[in-house]
This record gives sequence, structure tokens and C-alpha cells, in this order.
Amino acid sequence: MINSNEPEPKLKPPQLIETHEALQQMVERLMQEPVVAVDTESNSLYAYHEHVCLIQFTIPGTDYLLDPLAFADLKELAPFFASKEIEKIFHASDYDLIVLERDYNFTCGKLFDTMWSARILGWPHVGLGNILEKQFSIHPNKKFQRYNWGRRPLDSEAVTYARTDTHYLLDLREIQIAELKAKGRWEEAKETFIYLLEHVSQPEHPDLDKAFWRIKGVQELMPQEQNVLYQLHLWREYTAQRLDRPTMKVISNRRLVNLARVQPRNKKKLEEAGLTKIQIRKFGDGILHALTAKPKPLPPPPNGGGHRPPEEVLERYQALRAWRKGIAAGRGVDSDVILPNATLWEIARHPPKKLDDLLHIPSIGPWRKRTYGPDILVVISEN
Repeated sequence: MINSNEPEPKLKPPQLIETHEALQQMVERLMQEPVVAVDTESNSLYAYHEHVCLIQFTIPGTDYLLDPLAFADLKELAPFFASKEIEKIFHASDYDLIVLERDYNFTCGKLFDTMWSARILGWPHVGLGNILEKQFSIHPNKKFQRYNWGRRPLDSEAVTYARTDTHYLLDLREIQIAELKAKGRWEEAKETFIYLLEHVSQPEHPDLDKAFWRIKGVQELMPQEQNVLYQLHLWREYTAQRLDRPTMKVISNRRLVNLARVQPRNKKKLEEAGLTKIQIRKFGDGILHALTAKPKPLPPPPNGGGHRPPEEVLERYQALRAWRKGIAAGRGVDSDVILPNATLWEIARHPPKKLDDLLHIPSIGPWRKRTYGPDILVVISEN
């Protein structure tokens, strides 16, 4: 259950959605609105397999907090998210779109992203907390960035924090649209939103071998130490999965690498290697068994069989990066606001011969073709 204490005196309490009747009534309201603010909260810091634990919606005059844990499914919301008529406002939509597709198979038909709008406008701080402070003099409690959204009931302060994530997005959108249009960036923003929708990157199923090679420090170990680290890595993954907690809540990468280096053989040596007494009590036997187990062959490094791109592709890519960096500096924005890296690589591998060829490349629409296309063709012709 969600704690229904009134979160803020100046705002009426959010509507709590924990029954099918309330869900149906909310969906009917949402389907009547042209613009709806949306956010999600997950338990990524507290579970091995994270899942969405709260979904927030705001329409004029009403904030909703939907408890997904109270429902077997949320299929009633699928038409709302898929609608190309209803604009869904997110702040930093990338993660929200991924988890909504992953957990509920929702696809988003129309999007406005306030974080990307801030980046396109060159705002110096694009985190929602910073923006709310500057635009609305609201100061969200940052401690709830690490809150366990899977717990029930939710604290009343957590409810306040969660509703704040969407409550001001409708007004923020109006502020940003006015500035985007005044600066001639509105068409650019709309192309960015389309690109975000079309390139929702669904994460792969956990690949233990790839995760092993991403451990910071693995490349600095001797081959025998890498074998030990691989055994420890497998033990940690299986332990985290069994306990349903993030791997870092079992033991950190730094300590795992240190164990592979010093290879302690008893619990006293584990303590000397930096493990806490609680870790030794809970995991000492498993760690010692992993340290002494018969080593398994190391998995091949990712992209180990990959080929270096042809020299002319690399030269075009570096030339495009230098051009992009200059444009971004002149506008006061990050380089990937101009064009994503994936787009630069696509151009470098398949250089366009005319302006219309650019329209077949992801993230480039009519505005970017018109604005950057002539420069891109010049960079390509010179390289």
C-alpha cells in the first residue's frame, strides 16, 4: 500500500491507483488529454532483476500514483502509451521507455523529453532537481534517489518526491517549447524525440561473460589472477541472483579484484583483504570455495574477433567528430546533441553522395539535413 498522507499543503493529495476500478477510471481520464506527464520508479538498487514499482502521471489538476505491484498486469494502459495523439512527457525518457517495454511490452507513440529539450537549449544543468529549483523554486529531497521503491507502504515523503517528478512537467514543457521556438530549435527537438522513440534499446539478457570483461581492473591482472576473478565473478552473480539483490550489494568490483590478486585461503585472510565481518559471515565459505575451485576457461573478450574499420572510415569518422565538436562548442551544447556517435559512424561507413541520402541515416530528419547536411557533404568530400 501507498501511504496516502497529504504530501504537500499547497497541493491536493495525488490519486492513488491500487484497484482495477481506479485504474480504469484513470485510463479514461488520460485518454481524454492531449498531453500527459509520466515517470517511473524502479528498485534497481535493491534487486537482482529490477522491475517497475511505481508509475506517476500528471494531467492538469490531478497527479496519479499507480502501484504496479497491486496488479497482475497493466494491459489497460497499452493504448494510452501507444497513442500517437497523446503526447507523453518524460524527463530523460531513455530508461523509462526501456523499462516500460521490458516489464509491460508498452510502446510509446508520441514523446516530449524535458531533459533533451534542456540539452538542446544549452541549459547548464539538465537534471530534473536542478531544473525544478531554477524554474519553480522546488527542492526535491535527493535522498529518495536511492529509495527502495519496492517497499510497502511507501513513506509519505517518498510520495511527495514521486509526485514532484511529474507535477511540474506540464508547465516545464510550455517554458521549453517557447524557448525552443524562440531559438529556432523546435524542429530539432521534434526530430530528437522521434529518434528516441525509434531507437529504444532493449537491454540484452544478462551475459555473465561480457559482464566479467567489464569489471574495472580485469585487464591489469595476470592470466592466473583473471581465472580466479572469473570464478569469483560467477559466484557473485549466482549469489546475487539467489538473494535477489544487485551484485554490488554482495561485494564490490574493487574488492573482488583485490581477492583475485591476494587469493586468501582462510577467513582471517579474507578480513585482511578488506572484507567486512558481515560479508565474511554471510559469504566467506562461498568465496573461499570459489578461490580454490578448479578454474574454468576464460571466456573470449567481447569483440575479440572484431576487425578494425578500414582506414578511410576511421579518417571520415574523426573528421566528422572534429566538425561536430566545433558546431557544439559554438552552440554551447554537448556534441551528441548535434548528432549521436552512431550517426557519425553510419555516415563514415556509408558516405552520402547527396543531401537526400542523409534522410536514410538515423537521427537525421529534414531539419538536420537542411542545417548540417551541406557541411557534412563537405567534410566527406575532403576525406
